Amino acid sequence: MRRITPKRMLVGEPLDTARLGETLLPKRLALPIFCSDPLSSVAYATEEILLILALGGVTLLHLTWYAAAAIVFLLVVVVASYRQTCHAYPGGGGAYVVSSENLGRTAALTAASALLVDYVLTVAVSVVSGVAAITSAIPSLSDHQVVLSVAFVVVLTVMNLRGVRESGRVFAIPTYGFVLVIYLMFAVAAVRMATGSTIRAESADLPIHAVGTYTGIGLVLLALRAFASGCTALTGVEAISNGVPAFRRPKSRNAANTLAMMGLLSVTMFAGITTLAMVYEVHVAASPTELGLPADTPTSTALAQIGRATFGDWHVLFYLLQAVTAGVLVLAANTAFNGFPMLASILAKDRYAPVQLYNRGDRLVYSNGVVLLALTAIALIVAFDAELTRLIQLYIIGVFVSFTLSQAGMVRHWRRELARPTTPAAERVHIHRRMAINAVGAAMTAVVLVIVLITKFTHGAWLVVIAMPLLFLGMKGVRRHYDRVRQQVVVPAEVKPRQPLRYHMVVLVSNVHAPTLKALGFAQGLRPTTLTALTAAADEDAEALRREWESHDLGVPLRILHSPYREVVGPVVAHVQEMAAEDPGGVVSVVIPEYVVGHWWEQPLHNQNALRLKARLLFTPGVTVIDVPYLLESARR
Repeated sequence: MRRITPKRMLVGEPLDTARLGETLLPKRLALPIFCSDPLSSVAYATEEILLILALGGVTLLHLTWYAAAAIVFLLVVVVASYRQTCHAYPGGGGAYVVSSENLGRTAALTAASALLVDYVLTVAVSVVSGVAAITSAIPSLSDHQVVLSVAFVVVLTVMNLRGVRESGRVFAIPTYGFVLVIYLMFAVAAVRMATGSTIRAESADLPIHAVGTYTGIGLVLLALRAFASGCTALTGVEAISNGVPAFRRPKSRNAANTLAMMGLLSVTMFAGITTLAMVYEVHVAASPTELGLPADTPTSTALAQIGRATFGDWHVLFYLLQAVTAGVLVLAANTAFNGFPMLASILAKDRYAPVQLYNRGDRLVYSNGVVLLALTAIALIVAFDAELTRLIQLYIIGVFVSFTLSQAGMVRHWRRELARPTTPAAERVHIHRRMAINAVGAAMTAVVLVIVLITKFTHGAWLVVIAMPLLFLGMKGVRRHYDRVRQQVVVPAEVKPRQPLRYHMVVLVSNVHAPTLKALGFAQGLRPTTLTALTAAADEDAEALRREWESHDLGVPLRILHSPYREVVGPVVAHVQEMAAEDPGGVVSVVIPEYVVGHWWEQPLHNQNALRLKARLLFTPGVTVIDVPYLLESARR
């Protein structure tokens, strides 16, 4: 009977590698798993535009129409561009693989560093946004945003450790629920306005106190900054191209179709929410004081105001909207929980990340990548005190870096296809069309990247600008390390193992007891050239051990190192180093008998000299360490 452990209760029973095919996703599950981020971004993208334009007062809010229209056009172009990537690179990897094959390793690592930073920010921003939706409905929870955010990250981590397919079934409910309730809200609003109802937001009569006067260049920069903030609606679009291998066959077609469906839903929901926000005259500001309210007054999100105004006395529908909005915003982080581990695995395979990130866990997910992402996101949430306004400023820079490099790489890819003489003439027409789509996408995302950098740099985005190069250099350093290791351990085919000329074995002892006898028996069985028992003790302890040793007549000489200060590790290490230096052609093996306990709380009750000795001797040339465990009764059970 298999033992039930806390790990198995949380993540489930291990899965055989042969069952990997069972984890592949149909489109109905792939949509909530890979698209929860871009779908949920519409919940706050409009609000981000309004927040920036509010700096100039009510008179500038009409610019929301132009910013939203530009974002919709950009979203259509980017979705069309990434559909080409799904077909051209069915192995996944997205911007990193495309850049690697077409633009070189420097561009590839730049894209990878941008994506990794963006995935971490996706988790932090999505979860904090979800908590903001909860606190809009329940203001009494406003003081616990950090705790709630961290708790949601932990829940997401556990669910993703259980497996992609299993978590997808759970995550599908709030994602599809969000889409349905948003369209229900549109329908109710359309019916009410068609029947002559006048609908206004709760904040429509609140004044917006402008923080300055914007004209000329200042007005242009403010409008560009609002556009850049609203581009959060595009986050997560690349996730499907990264995860094409997770789809059922035909993988590329299913991924591209899922991406098209995501684009249709995102465009219509974003346009609808923006339209209602303008018709209802929704006013939002970074601080309640900018709306003429006391500083401690809880404020609602733009979507919450739209929902409350639309549903009116149907409070159940409003709270349903807030519930599914909070759910999908929190689960938007799941896009990163799928993208980050997969990209990290590809980087680890190429030796640009620790090899532990390449391995799948016993639930056939990249569990090390999942845990690493969760810990990094939690650190970010705590560091920024779960403040969405501060976190959002760090967002989308990495997104548009990867967008631009990916589309530029696809243009190079199509040019290579055209250069092949074997490419059929009929196919060349389609390639020219695809290349044009990717070229337009590359140009537009490059322009947006410049706008984002200029408008967000002084508002906190400089942290991302620093983090990306540091991550880039870190990945290069990891690759250099693995390259050096490979050079140092490689051997020609004709080289065979060489036996040492002499084999010296030292057994460490503290008392004559069962663990010592087990270690001595093990050492004698290896028939070394020399065998010595070794201890370090003060005079009175040494004499007592000597008498006990002689009384047992063990047949192994005992060497006692004088230690007036009762230190063990230092004298033993110095003696072993001397032995290794005296015989460069030989090998010195240090045998350490060690207690093994069955409970974690028993471990601190025993001396940790064995651990310290192993750590010190690890760096001594010509010395090996052999640990001989002795299981105590608690460990045997």
